[in-house]
Amino acid sequence: MKSLLIMRHAKSSWSDPDLADHDRPLNDRGKRDAPRMGSLLADERLTPDLIICSTAKRARKTVASVAKASGFDGDIRFEADLYHGGCESWLSLLRNLPEPNDRVMLVGHNPGLEMLLERLTGRREELPTAALAHVTLPIEKWGRLPRDPAGELARIWRPRELG
Repeated sequence: MKSLLIMRHAKSSWSDPDLADHDRPLNDRGKRDAPRMGSLLADERLTPDLIICSTAKRARKTVASVAKASGFDGDIRFEADLYHGGCESWLSLLRNLPEPNDRVMLVGHNPGLEMLLERLTGRREELPTAALAHVTLPIEKWGRLPRDPAGELARIWRPRELG
């Protein structure tokens, strides 16, 4: 059984209108929410084996905070194609993952991540900034990820719903 953690980057800042979208940093709320979600991963014993992240600054900063707060000490891969990547980009990446990475975390952007979650589980869920979804997949190898929804949404956490 494989496990997938899907996380949207934490809230970004729009304070500098001249900054390219790819280069926007986290705002204060994002800087608070990202480590909270990392601590949640540690508390739930869901620290991933591998993290794959968009190259956008807000996603990289989110991953840095989450990794530190969760105690993650594995590899982080940054993928430029995932910045504007849709569902098919994420699926292709997953199908080509090396083994053994039983629990993988993806950090990126909407609408691609919401579409991926729906494609894997058949459920449409909102992923606001810093939201985290845990999907279980009935496969032994990433290369066998089916085209039809086969995963189960085990849990979803949204920062505004946390205590």
